[in-house]
Formats: sequence, C-alpha cells, structure tokens
Amino acid sequence: MSKKTLLACAAAAALALPAAAQTVDEIIAKNVEARGGMKTLKAASTVRMTGRMTVGPGLEAPFVIEQKRPDRMRLDITFQGMTGTQAYDGTSAWMVMPFMGKKDPEALPAEETKTFEEQADFDGVLVDYKAKGHAVELAGKEPVEGTDAYKLKVTLKNGDVRYVYLDSEYFLEIRTEGTRTMRGTPIDFESSVGDYKDVNGLMMPHAIESGAKGMPQKQKMTISKIELNPSLDDARFAMPAPAPAPAAPAAAPPPPKR
Repeated sequence: MSKKTLLACAAAAALALPAAAQTVDEIIAKNVEARGGMKTLKAASTVRMTGRMTVGPGLEAPFVIEQKRPDRMRLDITFQGMTGTQAYDGTSAWMVMPFMGKKDPEALPAEETKTFEEQADFDGVLVDYKAKGHAVELAGKEPVEGTDAYKLKVTLKNGDVRYVYLDSEYFLEIRTEGTRTMRGTPIDFESSVGDYKDVNGLMMPHAIESGAKGMPQKQKMTISKIELNPSLDDARFAMPAPAPAPAAPAAAPPPPKR
C-alpha cells in the first residue's frame, strides 16, 4: 500500500470517529425526547413507585420504590407481615430485612453498594453520560424478542460495562445487560422493561423483569402507581440507628426488716 493510500485511509478513519460519536448522541437525544424531553425529565426531582414483585415461585409481595435527585433510592417490601428496606443515601447502601432474620440496620458491602449507586441514578446512565464520566459507543443493531434495537455499549466511570438496548422505532429502553459481582461471584444479568405509560408527560415503564442471564426464573415487578415529585426528606434514605437494647429488669426490693 502506498504512502498516499495510507494517509487517505487515516484521514477517512479520523473523519469517521466524530460521525460515529454524533450518531450515538443523536440516538440518546431521541431516547430523551421519547421519554418526554429533557425539560420534563429534569422537572421531576422525586418519584414514588408502588406495585408488586415476585419473591419466589408463586409468591408476590407489595413494594414501594422512592427516588430523589441526584442519587438517593429506597425500596420497601412487605412480606409475612414484616417490612424490609434496602436504601442508598448517595454515599453508602444499607438494609433491614426482618423476614430474613436481620432486624437491625446494617451497611452493605462495597460490591452491592456499587449496584445501588448505579440503580439510584435518577435519569439513568445515558442522560448526561459524559458529565457522569461514562463512555457510550454504538455496538450495532440486534433483535430483542422480535424488535430491532440499537445496542449501546456503556462503560461506566468505575469501569463496569453495560449494554443498553433501545427500540429502533420508539427509542425507548427495552433491555439492559451486564455483569455484577454478588458475594464475590461475577453474575451475568439481564433486565427487560416494558408497558410504558404516560405519567405527567414522562413515558415510564410499568413492567420490569430481571435476573441471571439464561435462567428461566426472573424477578418480575409490576408497577400499579407512579407519583412524581412527592415530598421526600433526605432522612428517608439515611441508615437508622440500631434499636436500643431492652432495659435490664429492675432489681427486686430488699425484704422488709423485722
């Protein structure tokens, strides 16, 4: 290959890079528009989602998810007459699970905290991804359950990789894939979202199914109600102090003197 041809190829490659980056940004812009537009999206500062989720074969439990900008999240789930909580306060994650024998609040390990930090992102990883320190590239198109979808490779600021699939016609998210470490073991996961409905100008999914990739058993969440901008105090997301120990029984009075 001549030197002239090499220079021409290098120039073509250099010109192709901005075009590809622009294509990614155009796709993300259409996703934001499909969700209701950036102005409407940013107008929501808190959200509360109420519904039911599967907790085992044939078992369901009511749940409430609350989120607050920029990165606070709380999940309450009621089972067997007890309510368990998992939350992220913007820095650390914690939980109380009385039906699992964990009645006192406890901090979650770093690997699980990373998961909560990602899920607590109010707008999702694509919105303002550059400001958040993420990188996004277009990895082509793939069918997802019969629907053509844009496949976006998202490299998070912490180095983890996620694949986000956007419906090529409506530009709404329909699936996310990636790998998470649970109790020291990397697990490939997938999460599918659907049943989008208009909530005060925002298109929001009301059905979420997630679990280990390739496994038939998935956790299903059906959302029946979404409230935008409910009043949520920061204390809702902070880890409470442990319950005080029960007081020691009072000493018996001395016997009366004869």
